[in-house]
Amino acid sequence: MRLPLATLEIFTAIARHGSLRAAAEALALKPSTVSHQLKSLEKQLGTALFIRTTRSISLTEAGRALMRGAGPAFDQLSEAVESARTSGHAARGTLRLAMPEFVYHLFVAPVLNSFCAAYPDVEVELSLTDALSDILGEELHAGFRLGDRIAQDMVAVRLTPALPLTVAASPDYLARHGTPQAPRDLLEHTCVRYRFQSSGHIAPWLFKAKDGEFTVEVQGNLITNTLPASVDMAKRGLGLVYTFRDYIADEVTSGLLSPILLDHLPDTPGIFIYFPREYRSMMPLRLFMEHLKQQA
Repeated sequence: MRLPLATLEIFTAIARHGSLRAAAEALALKPSTVSHQLKSLEKQLGTALFIRTTRSISLTEAGRALMRGAGPAFDQLSEAVESARTSGHAARGTLRLAMPEFVYHLFVAPVLNSFCAAYPDVEVELSLTDALSDILGEELHAGFRLGDRIAQDMVAVRLTPALPLTVAASPDYLARHGTPQAPRDLLEHTCVRYRFQSSGHIAPWLFKAKDGEFTVEVQGNLITNTLPASVDMAKRGLGLVYTFRDYIADEVTSGLLSPILLDHLPDTPGIFIYFPREYRSMMPLRLFMEHLKQQA
């Protein structure tokens, strides 16, 4: 038997309001419609649900049994409908984001304190990965990446200008092994290489020349799949690292790392946030994007 949801809603309204007329007013229906729907439900169930007198209406035993189950169920349905109606349109709820580690450290971590203080009812869940995440399949709301090359059904919004790159090493390493003066000199040095977590490929070391960009096939006995570990190895004097200039700004200022070959390095595309078109009006996402831009 299919659930008679419309008539069950009328039944619960009558039980709660104590009369057919009051139930009709609450549901914005005609009293005759309420009476007809109640009779239809009783006929379908094969039992009376109310005892009617000229002065009152009260539940039968069958009516009380039905109300014990139907009442809470309709409360939950009402809450679910209201939640669906307001989801994404208020400054509350869950915001699930995917991003590479360097994006977290450079752009997201510095604004989390102020964002959480401004919007305490928004729960932010972060997935740190260099993969181009399947936003819908992984039940995410948005992702971050270099550049705006994304699927056609996604929206990409620029968050930063182009990002400068650098090669860096500890002063101790350079004192022991010398300072490369040109990209080809890297072939004589130990380089800490980065392996992408998603594809498994080694990240290329790109440089610029008058006729375009070129890659140097650097070598070394250390490979990592996290940028913080790569930078840490360089600080320990284990080799040179290829990374974002802003990412090691503190290490450069403190003298732990020295940038080199700056005139030979291209800029990377800026950071973009991408998300399904359906999430364009999602309030927690809009607030987070606006907060990132204001703090940039």
